[in-house]
Amino acid sequence: MLAAERKQLILNSLSHNGKVLAAELSTRFHVSEDTIRRDLRELAAEGLLQRVHGGALPKTSLVQGYTQRKAESLPVKSAIGAAAAKLIQAGQVVIIDGGTTPREVATHLPLDWKGTIITHSVPTMTAIAEHPLADLIMIGGQLDKFSQVAVGAQTIEAYSHIHADVCIVGVVGLHIEAGLTDQLFEEANVKRWMLAAAAKVIAVVTSDKLGKVSSYQFAPATSLTHLVTDSAATEEQLALFRRAGIQVLTA
Repeated sequence: MLAAERKQLILNSLSHNGKVLAAELSTRFHVSEDTIRRDLRELAAEGLLQRVHGGALPKTSLVQGYTQRKAESLPVKSAIGAAAAKLIQAGQVVIIDGGTTPREVATHLPLDWKGTIITHSVPTMTAIAEHPLADLIMIGGQLDKFSQVAVGAQTIEAYSHIHADVCIVGVVGLHIEAGLTDQLFEEANVKRWMLAAAAKVIAVVTSDKLGKVSSYQFAPATSLTHLVTDSAATEEQLALFRRAGIQVLTA
């Protein structure tokens, strides 16, 4: 078997099973584990998978900056945001993450909703500033212009003193084994502290990010209480999260 053929079969197996193990691939293709590890390294270098200890997981595509993303899949993100907003109760203290999908939660809060929104996201701050009744606490820090969020020690310090009812979090990848991941190290650090600051954690995730991973894990999948995604997600994908005790909603 040619190396190119073997690599394509590896990718097919990865797509079907959600992960591949080097030892199993070695047996299946009758080649050494060193050969498989080389295949995985080369596929990882092409951005086609994410290497992990003992094998590989599906890799999510690199996410563009906020300005490029804000108009992408807007109807889908809007539907997810509307569904997640219904989970927020009056009087709650709610952390809302950066990203285009979390911002849609902010824009779908009812106009008569009273409560407090905490965010380090500039676009979410702008959305809540226009809400007639919601209180807004702005978390500062160094501005990451790529993602339009505050990052760094000051941001983390602020979240470390908060006890919120709900955290609305966005991800670059969500995998039942690899957890919640982001492509940027500084953002992942902030998200880790956000989740720790809330009693309930709601992930708002477009279906194309399910079963995928990015470079930096900031929490295990079991840290979620709710997952809100779109109707393109398969029942097979969603069942993994339901079995982990996560409440799943599709918009």
